Amino acid sequence: MRTTVFAGVVFGAVQQSLRSSANDPQLQMAEDAATQLSAGTAPGDVATGATVDIARSLAPFVIVFDGSGSVLASTARLEGQTPVPPRGVLDTAAANGTDVISWQPRGGVRAAIVVVPYEGGAARGTVLVGRSLRAVEERETNTLLIAGFAWVVALLGGAFAAGLAAFVWGKADVPMAA
Repeated sequence: MRTTVFAGVVFGAVQQSLRSSANDPQLQMAEDAATQLSAGTAPGDVATGATVDIARSLAPFVIVFDGSGSVLASTARLEGQTPVPPRGVLDTAAANGTDVISWQPRGGVRAAIVVVPYEGGAARGTVLVGRSLRAVEERETNTLLIAGFAWVVALLGGAFAAGLAAFVWGKADVPMAA
């Protein structure tokens, strides 16, 4: 029982560390982009760089939305179009100051995204920065395999030790011939 709990706790702690750290670059990039947009930088000057096919690339991507949720600028593409999260994601960020979620725009494509609002003069909206979770999910799977292997080894080791102890103690109970 303790072995199972210990393996589960170790896996859970490592998995949460991996998953939560997957948001760090996007958080910094989204906050910086929102600051630039609030200062009057054009959306196209914030969403710069190569176009990112989010189904294939691990590169971060940026999507800038206006206050009504329309795309103003984007480096993200999925099947030739800019992917758009459910409107509630943008609304939550606008209301709460940020929204950090795992987003699956289609089967087999998952991204860690951070959405931050911006407001400067007449400009208002949200900026979304994301990146694929593929590498993080591979690490999570490897961690699960390692934890599972360690759990099995610990259980087998405990069973072997218990069997050996029973064998040795069983021999000690046999009376010796005189």
